[in-house]
Amino acid sequence: MKKPAWKALFITIGLGVLLIAGCGEKEPPSVKQSRVIAAENIELKKQLNRSNARIENLKEQYDKELDKKHKLLVKCKQERDQWKAKSQQNVRDQVKDVLDTVMAENTRLREENAILKSQIKN
Repeated sequence: MKKPAWKALFITIGLGVLLIAGCGEKEPPSVKQSRVIAAENIELKKQLNRSNARIENLKEQYDKELDKKHKLLVKCKQERDQWKAKSQQNVRDQVKDVLDTVMAENTRLREENAILKSQIKN
């Protein structure tokens, strides 16, 4: 064989060996690495559980606070309505008092006017 044919044969064999060596499965992780990964997974699960517990606790606190604020809002609205009703009643009472006073004064002035007219005629 000629030199280029030998070169091509060696190159082909070399590529074949590289392909066969590269296609093999990787070696599984060692037992030590598996234990480290397992310990890390356990710690991460613990952290996740703590985080979930904290989230649930915060949700409960939020719900309690929201309920408390809602009750306070209802109470404030009731007080506002009571004050509004009282103020309206006070306004009505004051207007009635003023109107009664004006009506009484008007009646008194009419009577006085009638008396003065009768005195003028006499």
